[in-house]
Amino acid sequence: MVAGPVQQPSLVARPSAAHPHPAGLPADPHPIGLPGQPRPAGLAGDVHAFGRAVAVATTEPHWREEVLLRLRPVGQGFTEHVRVTEGPTGLYRELLTQSPRLDHGVRLLTREHSAIIAAILAVQRVAEQPEVNPDEVRHRAGNLLRRLARHRRRGADLLWEAYQMDLGGET
Repeated sequence: MVAGPVQQPSLVARPSAAHPHPAGLPADPHPIGLPGQPRPAGLAGDVHAFGRAVAVATTEPHWREEVLLRLRPVGQGFTEHVRVTEGPTGLYRELLTQSPRLDHGVRLLTREHSAIIAAILAVQRVAEQPEVNPDEVRHRAGNLLRRLARHRRRGADLLWEAYQMDLGGET
């Protein structure tokens, strides 16, 4: 018996050797996991790829360029996340319509959106400046990754609270 909402993993299969990367798209220079294993999709996958790029030794050629390259989809994905959650027909409006008691949690997550966008821009600004010490880039990137992880956890907790309580599940 399931005691709460069933979560589907956000995973997609990696291209195998039999199915090469789609034409025009470069292969991932920093593969995640073993060949043929699933990897996170969407924003979660972009955040993971960004974290891996930041973790590479700063002495590697083109380290900054790779960090900036991996940061771009994180910014785009997070902008889409904000649109989907805060929009007029967004998730937060739906949650508040069904569960007004979640107002505080929704307001907290909404405030975090602007702080995370500012953190993304801060990483971009420092990474674009070659004279800035790579440790500063790493420090800002680590701050961004922690904020994203905390935001994701709080969002998951809010959804759990909404659906666990509303479905009358056991606690």
